[in-house]
Amino acid sequence: MSWGKRLKNVVVFTCLLALSISGCAGRKTEQTAEAAADTQTEGEKDKIQIGLTVDSFVIERWIRDRNVFVATARELGAEVNVQDAGADAQEQISQIDYFIKKHMDVIVIIARDCGALSDAVERAHSTGIRVISYDRMVNDADTDMYISFDNRKVGEIMAQSMIEAIPKGGKIFMIQGSATDNNVDMVKEGFEAALKGSDLQVVYEANCEGWTAELAVDYVEEALEKYPDVKGIMCGNDDIASQVIQVLAENQLAGQVIVVGQDGDLAACQRIVEGTQYMTAFKSIEDLARQAAQYAVAMAEEGKVPSDVTDTMSDGSSEVPAKVLEPVAVTRDNIDEVIIDGGFHRRDEVYLNTDYDMDSGSSQSYAQ
Repeated sequence: MSWGKRLKNVVVFTCLLALSISGCAGRKTEQTAEAAADTQTEGEKDKIQIGLTVDSFVIERWIRDRNVFVATARELGAEVNVQDAGADAQEQISQIDYFIKKHMDVIVIIARDCGALSDAVERAHSTGIRVISYDRMVNDADTDMYISFDNRKVGEIMAQSMIEAIPKGGKIFMIQGSATDNNVDMVKEGFEAALKGSDLQVVYEANCEGWTAELAVDYVEEALEKYPDVKGIMCGNDDIASQVIQVLAENQLAGQVIVVGQDGDLAACQRIVEGTQYMTAFKSIEDLARQAAQYAVAMAEEGKVPSDVTDTMSDGSSEVPAKVLEPVAVTRDNIDEVIIDGGFHRRDEVYLNTDYDMDSGSSQSYAQ
């Protein structure tokens, strides 16, 4: 054999050997990665697993709820898988089923459609997963716990604020949230009960389905054509109030018509000090989210609802253990104390668009 052929054979052999070693090394790397993944999965299994499905992050407050909930749960050693339903009830059902498949210890639901999730909750219960209704009660589902604010009280303080701001009485509108949200019914009950005996008259009602605030524009325009002498408008939340006030401004009525909402959104607080929104029913979202996370972790550890949850609330067919927090009416008079001193929004954020004298504490006067 010639020297050239021998050299060629050596080169071929060397290449084949290198490929063989490389292949073995590759297989070993893949096996190592798989082992690492298995180890990571086992590590995660040691932690409490919580699934959180949220209606939609379009509404400002849900972002804050999520952040506080996740931070608190992690401080307590739990992991949270957050899913955004994108304002789609079917997507939320799929997310609950996904959590079931992932063997979550607890599922926390901020419901898109309170009447559409009972079957999904039943499937979760059948596998031993605990379920918490967060802020909105899942109807006819017998969830393990419900945590929210006193929504009837929200309606009451809305009505009381309007009665105080419109002492001579007059016509008012109700531009509410989604009719599929159980909370909307409770807010309405509290609002109407508190109005009894007053000189305020509800002459127009509408619901923004899916909590789509933009729908309020057409509703208010329609209502103003029929009742241009309106004195006040009750809004399902501050997002809806923003659309209502936009229409009022276009009709040169902003600041003359009393507008109330809820949630304590930054834009709403800015409107309060500017004088275009009278009140927001403030709910300490941090307290709600923090307690919800604590209860979720406790339920995962103990396998039952904590003993300090002593109240109940009906979901339409069952009495559900409930933890209910109190809302606070925030107006120009107490916004510094409740919102700013309480750390919910910063002073420079709230007073961003106004020359309000923070030292004098003077308040905006509303036309009656």
